[in-house]
Amino acid sequence: MVDVSPSEREMDVLKVLWELGESKVRDVHQAMNAEKKTAFTTVQTLLRIMNEKKLVTSRSEGRTLYYTSNYSPTQASSHFLSRVFDGALDKMVLHMLQSEKISPKEMKGLEDLIAKARAEKGTDKGNKSQQLNRKNRGRK
Repeated sequence: MVDVSPSEREMDVLKVLWELGESKVRDVHQAMNAEKKTAFTTVQTLLRIMNEKKLVTSRSEGRTLYYTSNYSPTQASSHFLSRVFDGALDKMVLHMLQSEKISPKEMKGLEDLIAKARAEKGTDKGNKSQQLNRKNRGRK
């Protein structure tokens, strides 16, 4: 797991790598340049620094370097949640819901995602703590 927090420009590079997967500098440059004019050497330098920070890994094939992200969208989200909202997911969701115009269809989609996440995580964590609470109450 990477302990370093990426800069804004490094996050731009990571987004490209998340979308493209393993990529050459030229591929990353082309994708970034489509969004905002960026020099090839800037992308090259960013990737070199990110490699030193272990945000990406590189492999060479001949004279060509290929880069892959070591920093996942999940890590980025977790870092953001921790840094901005002190880890309080409910506060983050509330702020997002208040700051964005959300249609009933989008709200239903969010509810479905929460239900899916709940099913995947299993509600046994909650059930276990409830069972322990019941046991502890019975002992008193």
